[in-house]
This record gives sequence, C-alpha cells and structure tokens, in this order.
Amino acid sequence: MCGIVAVTGSSMASEMVYKGLLILQHRGQDSAGISSHDYKSAKFFSHKDLGQVSQVFAGPHLSKLQGEVAIGHTRYSTIGEIKECDLQPMMISYPYTIFMAHNGNLSNFPELKSELTAAGHFFTSDNDLEVILHLLTQNLSRATGSNFFEKLSVAIKEVIKKAEGGYSVVATIGGEGLMAFRDRHGIRPLVYGVKTNPDKTLSHCFTSETSVLNFLGYDLLGEVGPGELILVKPNGEILKKSLFESNYLPCMFEWIYFAGAESSFSGQSVYETRLKLGVQLAHRVKQDSFHKLIDVIVPVPDTSRASAISMSEELNIPYREALIKNRYVQRSFIQNGQDRRKMTVNLKFSVIREQVEGKNILLVDDSIVRGTTSRKIVMLLKEHGAREVYLASTCPPIVSPCYYGIDFPTGEELIAHGRTLSEIEEALGVEKIFYNEVRDLEEALSKKEFCRSCLDGKYPYPQRKEALA
Repeated sequence: MCGIVAVTGSSMASEMVYKGLLILQHRGQDSAGISSHDYKSAKFFSHKDLGQVSQVFAGPHLSKLQGEVAIGHTRYSTIGEIKECDLQPMMISYPYTIFMAHNGNLSNFPELKSELTAAGHFFTSDNDLEVILHLLTQNLSRATGSNFFEKLSVAIKEVIKKAEGGYSVVATIGGEGLMAFRDRHGIRPLVYGVKTNPDKTLSHCFTSETSVLNFLGYDLLGEVGPGELILVKPNGEILKKSLFESNYLPCMFEWIYFAGAESSFSGQSVYETRLKLGVQLAHRVKQDSFHKLIDVIVPVPDTSRASAISMSEELNIPYREALIKNRYVQRSFIQNGQDRRKMTVNLKFSVIREQVEGKNILLVDDSIVRGTTSRKIVMLLKEHGAREVYLASTCPPIVSPCYYGIDFPTGEELIAHGRTLSEIEEALGVEKIFYNEVRDLEEALSKKEFCRSCLDGKYPYPQRKEALA
C-alpha cells in the first residue's frame, strides 16, 4: 500500500504533488519520489530517495522539478528490505519516454517477470512496477490505431489483462500527457479532480485519497473506474475508456485502517464508516452483558478513535485517551520486518496510569493482524495497573494472506489464522476478545461489494499453488 499523486496543467505541478505526498505520508514511509515533465522543452526531471517526504525533499530538489505535469510516490514496501533500485517513479524510454508510479501489488509478478525476461526484457529491480512498464512498452510498440490514445488503449488493455492483482497507476508520457489506470477490480484506490487556474485553464489531479484533492483545492470528479484508462492531454483534454467490465471490489482495509479519516471512497466517508463499525461492535460487546464489566473504553490511537467514541456513546461507558502516541514514531503496521515493528511498538505508546489503574479496560483497535501491537499494549496496560483488559476489533478476524498490496503475505504470521477465539485471547493476554462479523462490515459499507480475501480466503484472481504455500 503506497500513496500516489499526479498533477497536470499547472505551473506549480511539482510543488502541489509534494504537498499531496505530505498528506499521504501515512500510506508509506520508506521512500518518496517526484518526476516532472516540461512540455515546452520536452525535458523530464526526477528526484527520489529513501526516507519520508519532507526528508527526501529537504534540499533544493523540489525547485529543480520543472514542468506543468508531475507525478509523485510515497512507498510502503511489501517485498522485504527496500533498495534504491526499487524506488518510484520509475522510467523507461522506448517506444516513448514514460515515468510511472503505482500503488499495489501484482500477484503473478514472478511468472510475468520470467516471461518478459525470456522475451528479451532486462530488469534492474525487484519492483513489480517494472513489469507493468515492460508490459506497456511491449504492447505499445505493437499496438495499432489512428491516434495515440487508440494505441494506448489497446496496450493498457493487454497490461490489465495480464497483470493480475490490485494496483492503481499514474504516468507521464513524453509529449502525450498524463495517464491513469486501475486494475480490473479497482482493488487499490484512485480518485481525481479538477480546478480552474488563475488564467482560466484547467488543472487535474489524480491521487490515492480525496483528502489530497480537498487540501489542494480540487473539486472531486470521481474515481478512475475498475479497468478504466484516462489520459489528460497537454492541452487539458480528457480522454477516457473503460477497458474491462469486472466486479468492482475495492479493498475494505482502506476504510478500516489505511485511509485518512477525512477521506472517502465510492461516496462512503471513512470517518462515518468507522463510527458505524463502533456501534456494531458495541452490540457484540453487549451480548452476554459483558459491557457491565467494563469501566472505561480506550482507543488504540489513531485510526480506532472514531469507533471507540461511538462505542462509548452506545454502551454509555466513559471514553478515555489512556494511551499516548509518540507522534515522531512511524506507523508500526507499515514498518518493514517484524523486528522493526516490535521496536516501533516499544517506542510508540506510553500509558496514563491514573486512567487505567485498578480498572477493567475495553481496548478498541481497528484490526488485529499479526498481534504484535495488541500484545504489547495489553502488557503495557497491565503493567500500569489495569485489572482486566478486553480487546475489541472493528475488523473481522483476518485469516488469509493478502497478495494485492498489504504486507501480510503468509497465513502463518496472522494471529487469527488457524486459531480459535480462546487461543487468540491466550496469545494476546486478554480476558475476552470481540470481533465485528463480515455482515457488520457489509452493513457499515452500505452493502457495497468489496475485496474480502483476507477475511474468507476467496480471491478475485486464481491463486498459484506457490503463492498459497
């Protein structure tokens, strides 16, 4: 899961992309990059490096990224230790110069890479975006049509047909414009908007979350549809084409955890969804009158706050911010590697003893994936005098790997995989655990269809045996 921003039709394109990436920093903290294109001089400019957005662009780099179109990327790696060759945006120079960035993951990456290598393509990284680039150039060089957009449509359709997984892509194409497209199921998010420049020309922005559009002053036009291609030409003309008709299955984890609370997808507010999930979770806690045992409700900051507040209101139990988060420590879930995640959790939270000592605590979290954070927080609360700790998760049990851009690629690392509720409670050190059910999530999402592979093991694409091993 990463964050992408693309702006075209603005003399301040790179600066706006930079600001947008700052808004999306929660989506990735490993690296950042921006590439720009100046149509007048036909030149490209690019800078990328390891680190957070403000660190990567702390020097004079931003001012050198000239042009009226720019794309940017902030990365959360799902492939292990990140290397400089894997940083985005990435480029290729034949048959067109293309700079590209994406959010997501190809589930058939090894097969495609082997196939392309056998066909004479050379790779410089382990990033699956490079496969998308090679697929595009391979098909673009063969495509026929009366104009560039027709050729591009033919090529992108072949890319989407062959590239299985969840991904959203933005790219600048030398002299031809800004391109955006999405996987056939729309698993990874991509929204876009428009605003009028002072000279009455139009500027367009494509990005992972609506919060970026709001911050930069763009009016939301909608989402790039599943299997849809959009090209914004240098003169501002927008060309669209739906290349696939498949079930729209956006990732439910956007509403649960990844997206900022101020964002929305498919007209569904992230914050409102989290409030609804809290109400439903409160109903689970009320079963067998467990709520009568609870003295105080405590959220795991930050993404579970809305749900904890609505639970407090529904159960008529006091809400307290007993866990204080160190704002200078990264999100532990998107840390690369279990050892780093454990270290981050140790630095991440401190406890207000007066709010927990001698009390029965209902600890509310957005989800429980590996259990690393939950186990440590439960231990911290008890070390600070909590009598009993109950744990509530707004997300149903995560029992299966994700192959589409979230970093839990094996079932064995998941706390709920192959365990009963009592075994999960014992592993986490809690007196009782409560989960929302899938039907609660469906209700909170207004019965929208969504990708739920991690909840039921049923995948939109057929999974290879080696991927499931």
